[in-house]
Amino acid sequence: MKIKPIVEGFGDVLAVPELLRRIQFEYGLGGHEVQIARPIKWNRSHFNSEAQVRTAVRLAVAETDCVGVLIVFDSDDDCPKTYASRIAKWSIEEARTIPCEIVMADREFEAWFLAAMESLRGRNGISPDAVSEDNPERIRGAKERLESKMIWNVSYSETSDQVALTSRLNLRTVHDRCRSFRKLVKAFRQLLISAGAQVNEWAAN
Repeated sequence: MKIKPIVEGFGDVLAVPELLRRIQFEYGLGGHEVQIARPIKWNRSHFNSEAQVRTAVRLAVAETDCVGVLIVFDSDDDCPKTYASRIAKWSIEEARTIPCEIVMADREFEAWFLAAMESLRGRNGISPDAVSEDNPERIRGAKERLESKMIWNVSYSETSDQVALTSRLNLRTVHDRCRSFRKLVKAFRQLLISAGAQVNEWAAN
């Protein structure tokens, strides 16, 4: 059984499965019989198009043993509630009997890094004295803010840094501080339940 993610960036192709596996295995969510398939990368602009969203979902449910589709992308300046509800309608209709969940990182995936910078110190150029932001999901330009917390002459690269930072991120801290991350955990857990997996509560305490 597989859950098939749909993501927007090259960095997300590796980082989102790594994040889901960490949630699943390290924090006692359960459902170990369900695997995370390699994501489909879809351009951010395509999420504005019903036809493009439906095409992505059709490709996802065509994956062998697909039991769920999880769409994860950045909200940027869009309202996550309004935007996600529109995409959910198209996706659920297209997926038919396959459960489909939509999660928008508010505003960017990198906001989750800003919520727990202390756990990333010394990794991929992050400064040894980097500190977390008070309201990480309200920051416009999270990637640029993250780069400002790196040592001199080091730039942030989604393709090389995103998965590495994800592997070190303190998920419990992010869960406490980021509403959109809590939505991701809830959506992922629901897909596992829909697949018939024996699923535990999120072990955040």
